[in-house]
Amino acid sequence: MTSNRQDAWSQDEDLLLAEVVLRHIREGGTQLQAFEEVGRKLSRTAAACGFRWNSFVRKQYKSGIELAKRQRKESKKQPVPSPAREVKQPDVKHEVASADKKVEPQSSKVTLNGVIEFLEGLKDNLNQDKELESAYKKLEEYVGKIEQQLEKLKEENSVYKEKLELLEEDHQSLLSIFEKARKMALLQESDDKVKFQMDKNGNLQRLQK
Repeated sequence: MTSNRQDAWSQDEDLLLAEVVLRHIREGGTQLQAFEEVGRKLSRTAAACGFRWNSFVRKQYKSGIELAKRQRKESKKQPVPSPAREVKQPDVKHEVASADKKVEPQSSKVTLNGVIEFLEGLKDNLNQDKELESAYKKLEEYVGKIEQQLEKLKEENSVYKEKLELLEEDHQSLLSIFEKARKMALLQESDDKVKFQMDKNGNLQRLQK
């Protein structure tokens, strides 16, 4: 008799569970038989395997399930063997009987370790969902703050742009004044009798000595 495990499922165990279930679907078997097979290989209960399949693994193999069902349907369309070749009938009955016998000991475990493991798996999934939700809310808040900072920077950039335009105008005015002063100095050097004076608007006025 195998021991019952309560630890988390690994990726390899999920892969084995998916392969066995898909094979049973493809070959016309039942999922219960698949769960029992996986349970024997992994030392888990059939109920635990069923809970794991229905709560998590099945969602990852939707396309594989549809393909397995189509293959099973196509295999049923093949010609039925003649009565002379129907020798496997007793084996089928034996398999059904053995399957029925295997269900009984497992059914008593559904309300114990299997349910506990399933609930623990749900709890882990809920905790993960809560962590993702919390992280998403924090990300939203962070994005909101970044957007506010961006708007503030745009406003500051607009103000600095206006100041820069004013500085450029003042710079051009200074250059114009310096050019006029230079010309005035040249004129004074060439003619000592003539003097120039700059008014408040930056214009030169000629003064007689």
